[in-house]
Amino acid sequence: MGEAPAFCFDNLQNGFGLKPKGLETSADVGDKTFVIGGADNDSTSYIGVKIYDKSTGKWVIPTVLGTKPKASKGHSAILLNEDRIMIIIRGSTPDDCIWFLEVDTKYVKEQRKILGTEVVAWSRGVRGDAEKPVVISGPSGVGKGTLINMLMKEFPSMFGFSVSHTTRAPRGNEKNGVHYHFADRSVMEKDIKDGKFLEFASVHGNLYGTSIEAVEAVADSGKRCILDIDVQGARSVRASSLDAIFIFICPPTMRELEERLRARGTETEEQILKRLRNAEAEIEQGKSSGIFDHILYNDNLEECYENLKELLGLNGSAPTNHKPSPKGIDLPLNHSVSKIDNKILINCETLELEKASKNLIALDVSSLKGGAPGRTRGLNVYALDSFSDGLNEKLS
Repeated sequence: MGEAPAFCFDNLQNGFGLKPKGLETSADVGDKTFVIGGADNDSTSYIGVKIYDKSTGKWVIPTVLGTKPKASKGHSAILLNEDRIMIIIRGSTPDDCIWFLEVDTKYVKEQRKILGTEVVAWSRGVRGDAEKPVVISGPSGVGKGTLINMLMKEFPSMFGFSVSHTTRAPRGNEKNGVHYHFADRSVMEKDIKDGKFLEFASVHGNLYGTSIEAVEAVADSGKRCILDIDVQGARSVRASSLDAIFIFICPPTMRELEERLRARGTETEEQILKRLRNAEAEIEQGKSSGIFDHILYNDNLEECYENLKELLGLNGSAPTNHKPSPKGIDLPLNHSVSKIDNKILINCETLELEKASKNLIALDVSSLKGGAPGRTRGLNVYALDSFSDGLNEKLS
């Protein structure tokens, strides 16, 4: 077990022959040196990234995807492996101090191929895990909205909806952040280009979409996110980095679906026929496309609901408490960082963490999940009195 180098804001020892300026740090990955810090290319409010390619002797300004961390009083950079760098922000808030800069992950490789340029991606680190989001699709009139409402009524503290974005103007009593996130078209188009949306569509000249941040916000609140989207949207989500459960709700027959649509009495004959044509296409895609993990037939609402609960692990005694919101990490302004195996050790001069006075914090990064352009979850945090504690005192 050996100690790997840590690159710190106050005492950088990089051995690269390069001398980062001021609050910059650097990490070597293959034939590239990633220099982190200073001003972002687009704004002085965020931490910037640039790359020195040792094979060509040239500097490269990469395309930066994901939500960027704000500029800080300094930071430490620790190379975890060949695909990502952990950034510990100095003087930040507890829920905003751990970030990951992905430099060669699967997501970064895919985006590099798509964009044809050098790419890096930011992801905020979060303690603990989150339940997988649930994507529910099905043709209009199949009863998926009713099933979702039944879930929300029986388990109100367990499930939550992501709030969609749109470029259309608010209607009536609609409130920003509640009914929709109302966005300027230019802003939303840029966020789509930057890979911040799981799915989007243009409807009657306006953009609608589900952002990764909206889904992550539900998980941050300790709830499991439900996405009620069409098959095309589900296809986009399946192709994204989001790890979700995909469920397709199917009618027993097309005749039964037609009867349900007509029984609603809310649409004209032309609208009903159009919905039926769309439904046939959606059912064909839902069954044969490989998008969905499970297909449920809603020929009996109560039976279908029980099957849905079983898929989500809710068929036993109903849990009484939802998963608690992830806690942040309260770091002092002055600290130093080192790495031993899969644990990052933060040496603090003084620390009040969970009302316990400790000299060291250990971040266990052996079970990381998710990643850019969303959160990186699975951080485990321990408080230690010394290096000899064996890293076995886990904070709840």
